[in-house]
Amino acid sequence: MRVIWLICGLLAVALGLIGVVLPLLPTVPFMLLAVFCFARSSERLHDWLVHHPRFGPAIRDWQVRGAVSLKAKRLATVTVGGVFLLSVLMGLRPMLLLIQGATLCCVMLFLWTRPS
Repeated sequence: MRVIWLICGLLAVALGLIGVVLPLLPTVPFMLLAVFCFARSSERLHDWLVHHPRFGPAIRDWQVRGAVSLKAKRLATVTVGGVFLLSVLMGLRPMLLLIQGATLCCVMLFLWTRPS
């Protein structure tokens, strides 16, 4: 089972690193998933990620206080708004827009109720 957790963790890190350069792919959620997986598979990789100079502070904030930085909240809000606007401009069916809008509103509600 440890091997499966390790593979999932490495995959999450890879997706998180891709998210560093692709603006629509989130980085921190993938790194949080990777830490979760590494906690079950590799203490060395878990410690490396938690103490990483770039990703470590956001991970530790989430682990200790369930906190998301104000900068991350603002960036996520702008990104979510842009994605929804793109969906509207693409002319998606109203039912799809309703489902997408409701889902994105729930995500934003969750995000903005976290401490900063």
